[in-house]
Parts: sequence; structure tokens; C-alpha cells
Amino acid sequence: MRIHPSDAAARGLSDGDTAKVFNDRGVCYVGIEVSDRIRPGVVELPTGAWYDPVDPATPGSACRHGNPNVLTRDEGTSGLAQGPVAQSCLVEVEKSLTAPSPDPYSGPTFAPR
Repeated sequence: MRIHPSDAAARGLSDGDTAKVFNDRGVCYVGIEVSDRIRPGVVELPTGAWYDPVDPATPGSACRHGNPNVLTRDEGTSGLAQGPVAQSCLVEVEKSLTAPSPDPYSGPTFAPR
């Protein structure tokens, strides 16, 4: 996740740190890139990480791979298009010293049906 230097400093974050990103919809853990190429008060979390919940059997479990979909509304623009209604949301960011380890070399664990 890209974050402005002043926002990173206020949270004790440096390049390469792990942060917890959360709001009332969900939680995910991300790697930090501190950059002045983003505005203060804004963070950028690209899509592309697969959803990998810490506990697949628990609805709303935190995503260990930083999938931003756990933070956004799941509501389509209309019954016809079903495009995303927004590409932004409000989040909190804090340094995490106890983040679950990601495992990029194996696929996500699926809960039994």
C-alpha cells in the first residue's frame, strides 16, 4: 500500500513495514511503500491479491494478502451493469507487529461446503 511520508510518520510506518488496514467492513494486512507520489490523507491499495482469510470458517476474517475488496461495498451500479459503485472508501491504517504470515506460493484455503 502506498502512503504519503507525513501519514506514514504519524503512524510510525516505514518502507517495508506491515500495516493493518481496516474499516467497519473488514480488515486486511499490507506491505507499506512510503512515497511522496500520493497525496497526504490518501492511501493506494492496488487490486490483485487473492482473498485469503486468516480463518476461512469465520465470516469477516481478516485477509492476510491485502485484498482491498474486504474494505469496499459489495453493491453493483445497477441490475444490468453490476459495475462497482466506487473505487474508494474510508479506512484506518496502523502499524502491525502481529500480522499473519502471507504464503504467496500456495493458493488460498477454502472452507468446506
